[in-house]
Amino acid sequence: MIITVTLNAALDITYRVPRFTPRTAHRVTETIERPGGTGVTVARLLAALGHRTVVTGFAGGPTGEVLRRLLAEEYGTERYGTERYGEKDGEGDGEGDGDADGGGRRPDRPDNPGAPGAPGAGRVEEALTPVSGSTRRTIGVVDTATGEVTRLKEAGPVVTRAEWDSFHAAFTGLLPGADAVALCGSLPPGLPVGSYATLVRAAQAAGVPVLLDTHGEPLRRGIAARPDLVATTAAELTALTGFAEPVRAAHEARRRGARAVAASLGGDGVLVATADGSRRAAPPRPPGGDPTRACEAAVAGLLSALAEGLPWPERLSRAVALSAAAATAPGPGEFDHAAYTRLLPDIETTEHPL
Repeated sequence: MIITVTLNAALDITYRVPRFTPRTAHRVTETIERPGGTGVTVARLLAALGHRTVVTGFAGGPTGEVLRRLLAEEYGTERYGTERYGEKDGEGDGEGDGDADGGGRRPDRPDNPGAPGAPGAGRVEEALTPVSGSTRRTIGVVDTATGEVTRLKEAGPVVTRAEWDSFHAAFTGLLPGADAVALCGSLPPGLPVGSYATLVRAAQAAGVPVLLDTHGEPLRRGIAARPDLVATTAAELTALTGFAEPVRAAHEARRRGARAVAASLGGDGVLVATADGSRRAAPPRPPGGDPTRACEAAVAGLLSALAEGLPWPERLSRAVALSAAAATAPGPGEFDHAAYTRLLPDIETTEHPL
């Protein structure tokens, strides 16, 4: 089981508009709602890779209810530890309706929705902590003529100390059964900047590998807590360390506490700095598409391989192939499984020992 933490989950809304132009009115040709927030998206990608994942964090208000409902409908699960396969429309009590291997695929959904055309063995369960505020919305306006995306992000609900304490108790209760943990995304209003550092230490105390993917001051504080892996971008590493050269910036971030630091280089692949040196993996050609989806998929690939204990060359190959296959997918949390399978053996990895 892999736990993803999304302290600022979102209802992701995509508007598809032909030839989007500022300061003019547009008719939306398609509206898509999906569960969102980096950790939720990573969990959906992990499910498409065959992993059982549990989504934790906060959800509240009408948008939080929609987020929960979308997860339940997509994967046939309700709260963590409960299932309802086939219960909708009176199809039965769910006994024996899942996959023989316990993957949790709904019988009326032969393909995993996170990977178009791919048989799905994984699933996502939610263990989101209720909050009094309303879950934020993130809006993506896609220009269907150019493929360019404009994003609007709400701040999120204010989280109280009592709500944080409730989440923390639930999170630590899940850790004994976890293979890995990912701490992803921004902090909602009301939480201290050291919140991720607190969760890193909790995971380490339970002996669970932890990946940290955030930015700004929460990243700086989180790195000092010594996570097993930091996943970020080259630009964020520059902002953190002051070094523009990605390899130097990654090693500086590692010196500050992280055991390993991986940086997305956009179309140029992924770089990682470890105690042994640095490695870089790149696709045969730049994939294009949505860079945000590519970065989220790279995190999912790294986390999947971390949970499986794979060596670094395989971790990087998985991250880069998944990143390229997700960049041009229809929406967040999805990837082209055929493209991923085709790309995986073609990823080029170079090693630079210290």
